[in-house]
Amino acid sequence: MPLDPTAAPLSLPADPARTGGRSIGVLLSHGFTGSPASVRPWGQALAAHGYAVEVPRLPGHGTSWQELNATTWDDWYGEVERTFDRLRAQHDAVVVGGLSMGGALTLRLAADRGDQVAGLVVVNAAVHTTRKDVLALPLLKHVVPSLPGIADDIRKPGVREHGYTRTPLRATHSMMTAWKRLRADLGAVTCPLLFLKSEVDHVVDPSSVEIVRRSVSSTDVTVRTLTESWHVATLDHDAPVIEAETAAFVARVTR
Repeated sequence: MPLDPTAAPLSLPADPARTGGRSIGVLLSHGFTGSPASVRPWGQALAAHGYAVEVPRLPGHGTSWQELNATTWDDWYGEVERTFDRLRAQHDAVVVGGLSMGGALTLRLAADRGDQVAGLVVVNAAVHTTRKDVLALPLLKHVVPSLPGIADDIRKPGVREHGYTRTPLRATHSMMTAWKRLRADLGAVTCPLLFLKSEVDHVVDPSSVEIVRRSVSSTDVTVRTLTESWHVATLDHDAPVIEAETAAFVARVTR
């Protein structure tokens, strides 16, 4: 299926003259059923500070939910790893971040890569759910291909995420299965962590932030509550807060 123009990856170069002579890279990952459109303004704001920014399009995203249903967590994580390795080869330090499932993918990366990751910023990261209906996913995914979509949980009027209108269940089950492994390995995350969470989030429940906060081994952890945004906070009223706090965080951890 043709790629949605809003889903194109973002790649912006570094300007070391603006970052003290060091070349700094930032990798940002979008979330499940979304696309680079949901984090593009975040990336553009960071590039304005002189950071190289890469926002990959995760496999199965930006085309159709049916295509996403034929991909798995390993496909999405593989794209994040490849992008990270390119940035590491080209820059002095790399900070990673993500929205929702993108936050989970970058937590996985931080757990796997240790001190190769200079810092981690997550927005409404999802690593767990308290919903009981997900227990039926192993069987339900063989009977029902999709359920209504989760896109556009945005408080700001007139803003769209350009995500899928359906949620594919095989892909959902793959993601939630990976969460279990990730939760077991969160203790391997040691890098500085900035966790931005919306006070009202209709997609990710509060259990995720509490699990991450108590499980990571990082000694530098900041949790900031966003009071004016819902799940897709990177496109919502608090987007300027996210952009400013991320820029300050990147500057501090790569200094």
